[in-house]
Amino acid sequence: MQYTDRVYGKFEIDEPVVLELIKSPAIQRLKDIDQAGYRPLWKNPDVYVGEYDHSRFAHSLGVYLLLKKYNASIEEQIAGLIHDVSHSAFSHCIDYVLDCGSEKEHNHQDNLFESFVRRTEIPEILKKYNFDLEYILDDKNFPLKEKSLPDLCADRIDYSLKTAIIFGVINETDKNYILDHLIAEDGNWVFNSFESAKKYAELFLGLNREWYAGFPSALMFRAVGDYLRHALQKGYINENDLYATDSIVLLKIEKYHNQDEGLNLLFKRMQGKIGAINDFQNYDAEVFCKSRIINPLFKDGNTLRRISEVDPGWNLILEQESKPKQYFIKFDK
Repeated sequence: MQYTDRVYGKFEIDEPVVLELIKSPAIQRLKDIDQAGYRPLWKNPDVYVGEYDHSRFAHSLGVYLLLKKYNASIEEQIAGLIHDVSHSAFSHCIDYVLDCGSEKEHNHQDNLFESFVRRTEIPEILKKYNFDLEYILDDKNFPLKEKSLPDLCADRIDYSLKTAIIFGVINETDKNYILDHLIAEDGNWVFNSFESAKKYAELFLGLNREWYAGFPSALMFRAVGDYLRHALQKGYINENDLYATDSIVLLKIEKYHNQDEGLNLLFKRMQGKIGAINDFQNYDAEVFCKSRIINPLFKDGNTLRRISEVDPGWNLILEQESKPKQYFIKFDK
């Protein structure tokens, strides 16, 4: 199977276990789950560059390919490929729908990941090819695939580079510079110079401020979250429906728009047809967004250092950006 990734280019995928996993319903479902959350509030011709594909499927294959490119074990590659299968429709919007979600942490899909995987066909596929499910499910075995902030991991690297390219923040030259200066060593992602580490850290900071924890995200999370919560409360959908796909969930709800004025209003907010501002003195909804910041390792001769050790100002940025961002949304109606 030949696959072309927006970030890493063309790859030949020939591992039988990987091919079967990619074809599985659990992975295929991710093709219709938007990485950012909801397309109409993000798909702006003035923002997006090239063909629009920002799905959880593209990201999952991206994490797998990044690990493959840097010679991670096949087990770690598999863990990277399946890491997002527990995402609901509309991705992190789920944390604004269910009471068990967390606006500040965006960790609902992580909390149910293991139980979700066990209900899919993935365990049988792994067993067929003699892979240990328990080993694959344990993140402690895969430091390149997953690390806590502010460290780098394959997940973080892939979603940031895809976001930056899709939103036109960087070009091919910038992307290649980052990848060419990045090393996978002893379970760590390391840049080969302070300059390259700082360049990537500043890129990630900009993405977080503008997109991941910016007002557009807060508006999207609140609008989509309110719409889905209303639909759940009215019985138009049930909680299990949320683990289908974006389009399936919308199709189930849309038939109620004409008979429910409140639902219709919430849908218009989702579509971006109703204006909104951030106003802490007069607001309809208080919203938190998870904030992300990194402190990459880089090589200084034979020593590994973090950019905060060379640039003390980065410590203040780490402190500021590690805190969830708070917004106060006032809709026009």
